Amino acid sequence: MLNLSRMKRFLRLPAGDYWRQNRQRSSSAEVEDSISLRVLVLGLVILGTVATDIASETTFSLWAVPLSTVGTIWSYYRRRNANIPVKFCIAIGMLVALGAFFGRFVGEWNDTRLNLAQLLIELQVLHSYDTPRRKDLGYSIVIGLILLGVAATLSQTMGFAPVLLLFLGVALPTLVLDYRSRLGLKPLKKEKFTKKNFVSANFKVLIVNFLVILGLGLGIFAILPRFPGYQLRSFPVSTPIELKGNFTGRSIINPGYVREGNGDGNGDGNGTGQGRSGEPGKVDNNFYYGFNSEMNQNLRGEMKPKVVMRVRSQAEGFWRVLAFDNYTGKGWKISRNDEVTTLRRSSWSYRISLDLPLIKNPTKEVVQTYNVVSDLPNLIPTLSYPKEIYFPGPVIAVDREGGLRSPVQLSEGMTYTVVSEVPYRDRTLLGKAGTKYPPEIKNYYLQIPPEIADKVRQKTEEILANYNRERVSRTEDSRTLNSAYEKALYLAQYLKQNYSIPENPLGLPFLDPKDDLVEAFLFKHQGGYPDHFSTVLTVMLRSIGIPARLVAGFAPGEFNPFTGMYIVRNTDAYAMTEVYFPKYGWFAFDPIPNHPLIPPSIEEDRTFSVLRQFWNWVAGWLPSPVTGLLNGIFGTLFTWFFRAIAWFFALFSQGWLGIFTGLIVGTTTAFFGWLGWVQWRKWLNRRWLKKLPPMESLYQQMLQWTAEKGLAKHQAQTPLEYAQVSYNQHPRETAQVIDEICQAYVSWRYGGHTPNWQELQQRWQTIKKVPLTQQRKE
Repeated sequence: MLNLSRMKRFLRLPAGDYWRQNRQRSSSAEVEDSISLRVLVLGLVILGTVATDIASETTFSLWAVPLSTVGTIWSYYRRRNANIPVKFCIAIGMLVALGAFFGRFVGEWNDTRLNLAQLLIELQVLHSYDTPRRKDLGYSIVIGLILLGVAATLSQTMGFAPVLLLFLGVALPTLVLDYRSRLGLKPLKKEKFTKKNFVSANFKVLIVNFLVILGLGLGIFAILPRFPGYQLRSFPVSTPIELKGNFTGRSIINPGYVREGNGDGNGDGNGTGQGRSGEPGKVDNNFYYGFNSEMNQNLRGEMKPKVVMRVRSQAEGFWRVLAFDNYTGKGWKISRNDEVTTLRRSSWSYRISLDLPLIKNPTKEVVQTYNVVSDLPNLIPTLSYPKEIYFPGPVIAVDREGGLRSPVQLSEGMTYTVVSEVPYRDRTLLGKAGTKYPPEIKNYYLQIPPEIADKVRQKTEEILANYNRERVSRTEDSRTLNSAYEKALYLAQYLKQNYSIPENPLGLPFLDPKDDLVEAFLFKHQGGYPDHFSTVLTVMLRSIGIPARLVAGFAPGEFNPFTGMYIVRNTDAYAMTEVYFPKYGWFAFDPIPNHPLIPPSIEEDRTFSVLRQFWNWVAGWLPSPVTGLLNGIFGTLFTWFFRAIAWFFALFSQGWLGIFTGLIVGTTTAFFGWLGWVQWRKWLNRRWLKKLPPMESLYQQMLQWTAEKGLAKHQAQTPLEYAQVSYNQHPRETAQVIDEICQAYVSWRYGGHTPNWQELQQRWQTIKKVPLTQQRKE
């Protein structure tokens, strides 16, 4: 039945006073009084804001840091007040910040990371004026962590690393103070820092924890597999470019070349290089001389290194810029420079689609994002066979050699993304490629000046014939140069091994007006500068009927494992030879000494690149014999281990069956790993017990057994106290043996007596074999 008297007593309570008292009690209990915690939380937020500025090169901290500091001070002094007007103003400010975010989003919707970071900073500044409770400070900690994560995705340099370490150093004491607050402990005051409570604020422990966390983090970072990203189809692109005038795509703007006349399309700028006549000249200090409609290889000198791009790519590769089809005797030119196709993007998308040629061999989609650091020509670097480009300009041009051109120079700060279909390089398939070339290929990629055609052909055929004669004498060598691919491969290797590069960049004499570069390289100087090797290989292949062209671009550059980006410098620019294979397309060969014969491509695996670089660094400090021995022993083991890891993670991209198989493999591996760990622990324990004196070993075995039964000895208990307690926890027979072992242990340890430990050992083994339930029954 309903208890009416109890309800009446409840209704007679002073409801208003009761609610007011509980509200005051709850408010006072939740208010955070720790100044140290508030200062550290403010430090985390400031570090997150500064990290965002460093990574994105913005200036949020100029206004966010002082405003957050003022807000933190205000919130501390007003922490016990309702602050209703301030809360109302904060709400209005958050709505304004949200509206500003959507306004920015409309203009830059393709990459919203920076806009989201700015919105979060604005909300945090407003939030800092109302943080009376500990959980409000917890929100600020999370915001600081999120800002640090955003900065990590935006970072392109190592400038982010010091802020990350500092953030970790501040986060540890912050978590300690936050934990003390959760436990309800009062904030530590200066006069309370005595030896008794100094353990709670032991900075040595924080330092050790910092070093341990840092070491574990770097270790996990080193062995963590790097798999391709870009799972979302929204790619980074910089602010749209406003194009003035009509863009035809026929002009190449390279500041490294002097413009000769009007409208010739040979470049524009104040460079010192010579553009098109093949006359002697000097290489520009900053810009690669090959990025132009004509390439004069009668120049001397070298560039001063500087970073020009940072590239994030799913695969390492040669960042292709443009190709040349016509050899002039002292360089190259694009014979069909005016035959370009312009492609426009829609007003609502940055994506521009490109037509791909029909190729027979398998391809792999590779996404690359290019961040321009220094001004470049209006030529757009990409991996081979781009199919989509997300570009800030409204229009681009495509020439007949597959090069992409921008309506303006690629200026500092520009970002664009390319999606390429890179073909796999199968030596067997390419070796079987036919020699029936289309007329368009024959007309443009077999051209040689008639003055040198016979001489170069004879030299090329002589080199190939010498290889065949040497092969006959070596019965174990089964390779033959009966395909265009094998001939191109061998000729590139032959040039690497038999011709050299002058040590002095100005040491090679200029070519006379009647001299030919290829002829001088092969018969006069016995070598030349790096790009000369590619020119010679291209002309030699043409002389024996293999279509080839010269392609210019950038080497992959230096891979930074901390940022995941390739650092590309102007000195990474060079030229290679591209050879055409019917139905398979163009493939590059690199005859330059000290370069890989085949440029890096999708076959290169960067999954464990950080671990590999770490080993290379360690090996650099070891003697060569030791390094060779370790490589020989562990090379195969690590190779199989990495392949197994890569195979395991690849299962999860093969549909439901692959996911199910991966889960089974992972569970089984985890079980056997756990089983191995348990056995390893037992083996270590047995080894430790054997090293102890007999009585000590028996005593420790007894403690371990009782701990397994859930009756462990407390650290504060003496052996004799534990023996007395054991009578309440164990059967009497077991407790008596425990008591005797403890008595013998104390007399041996502190009295110097020699107990009969063999008899105790036998009795203990007998007790262990009898289950506890049977002992109780007895």
